[in-house]
Amino acid sequence: MPPAGTGLEPGFRGVICATFGAGNTAELPGGGQPKHDLRFDSATPEALSELRRALGCSKVGVRLMLAGPTSDIRAAAAVAAECGIQQEEMTLLSEESAPRAIYCPHCHATTSTLRVAGSEVKCKSCGTNLTTTDHFSRRMGAYLGYQANVEEAS
Repeated sequence: MPPAGTGLEPGFRGVICATFGAGNTAELPGGGQPKHDLRFDSATPEALSELRRALGCSKVGVRLMLAGPTSDIRAAAAVAAECGIQQEEMTLLSEESAPRAIYCPHCHATTSTLRVAGSEVKCKSCGTNLTTTDHFSRRMGAYLGYQANVEEAS
């Protein structure tokens, strides 16, 4: 029996479509397969828990489509990977203009920013100035940052 709230039958094999963003009403294609739609305002712990429950009811061969702000769909993709969904089974449709999550290796917090890779952002948790990178960690669900000016001699 599926966990409460998923709306999926045990052994669901089709397409699970999850969209993020309060105004996101995008209809994602199911490709002729059975489709289950999930809509969330953002990738909150509750939303990611519901996605985890839905993936737990599915069988091998399920496909996952994620649409919305980059930080939300990357967080959802990290949860899907924890559930055993392979990269080839996921389609990510990202809103490039949305904020990017930057991971701080010093305090392990994430900070949202609209700045491009190579720019600096102050960590919201520990205050370290971080240089942003294009290196994305699927496990962390964020772009990696490193301490700015760390290579300068003192």
